[in-house]
Amino acid sequence: MRPFRGGMRIFTLGIVLAVMVATPSMAAGTTPAPQAPERPTLKKVVSPVLKKALKKPTRQVTVIAHRGASGYRPEHTLAAYQLAIEQGADVIEPDLVSTSDGVLVARHENEISGTTDVADRPEFADRRTTKTIDGRPVTGWFTEDFTLVELRTLRAVERLPELRPGNTLYDGRFQVPTFDEIIELARSESRRKGRTIGIAPETKHPTYFTEIGLDLTPPLLRSLRRVGWDHPRSPVLVQSFETTNLRELSRISRVPLLQLTSATGAPYDLVKAGDPTTYADIMSPKGLREVARYADWVGPEKNSIIPRDAQGRLTSPSPVVRDAHRAGLRVSVYTVRNENQFLPTELRSSANPAEQGDVRAELFAFFDAGVDAVFADFPDTAVKARKAHRSLRPVPAR
Repeated sequence: MRPFRGGMRIFTLGIVLAVMVATPSMAAGTTPAPQAPERPTLKKVVSPVLKKALKKPTRQVTVIAHRGASGYRPEHTLAAYQLAIEQGADVIEPDLVSTSDGVLVARHENEISGTTDVADRPEFADRRTTKTIDGRPVTGWFTEDFTLVELRTLRAVERLPELRPGNTLYDGRFQVPTFDEIIELARSESRRKGRTIGIAPETKHPTYFTEIGLDLTPPLLRSLRRVGWDHPRSPVLVQSFETTNLRELSRISRVPLLQLTSATGAPYDLVKAGDPTTYADIMSPKGLREVARYADWVGPEKNSIIPRDAQGRLTSPSPVVRDAHRAGLRVSVYTVRNENQFLPTELRSSANPAEQGDVRAELFAFFDAGVDAVFADFPDTAVKARKAHRSLRPVPAR
């Protein structure tokens, strides 16, 4: 894909040979044959240059901070995004949902009882309700029932307190950020650090929001166009698990797009339309060629790239990365997390799901499988693993 595109670096090796110079004889009256200097061997001349070239990495992998540095701070807060940038992430990822007045904000879901303190706010107790989201009943509080002003009175809390108890120390400190605030953070930090910080907004439940009159696409494009980020070289990667909204975006915008997939199931927009296409169909060679007609990237779940066996151990890579590259797509895998609960069994450090295991080995496995980007809850771990891997290089500053 254009804004994060890597490429094979080509090394040109040049060899300059010494000119042979004759040495005059010290004996008067004699003219012996000139004595040639020691001829440089191929090993002596080529090897040092070749070794230096081969030490240079040949491929880049983009590190996308999944909901910010969500392993260290409550997800989808400016603090989490800021920390991810400090840790070297190339891209920060906000999930986007809408308020009742049409403002895009960053939350994992539009149901916010697990990511804010709304359940502890008596003034909003009457807004608890049950809705059908993507065909499933969901009970709680929903962003589309709050104005931005009301939503800003809430505070973020850690979504996985049993796994990340340290993050609960930050409960109640941070507001729910708007998409515009996240864009401005990326732009200001890019200027301050002298490198491009990209954004990868994911539109959550686009069919649902369109049906209730809060289409996510118009405000998304307004925000991007306001800062001139609506072209193929924009540091932007718009994602969706649905297909219809990405196809629409490809017709009305030139912003780079990523089709997310799951190891199971099907896109809700297709299910609702009666289309039998599943995510497995999308990840077939034919399906990937179709994705390449409207998107630049495909984003499979980890098990679609390297399946696990019945014991939860990594097996051999699937052909998805190879087939995607053949179709002209880049591949980003989600989500790499440090805790044992999310790691393959052979890389876990103990039976404690909250302890951290050998995530670097898992990252290396995906690097070796040829992925072009990784979503990581702990961006610093992914950045360090990329640096340590023999064949990778960082994303260049632009």
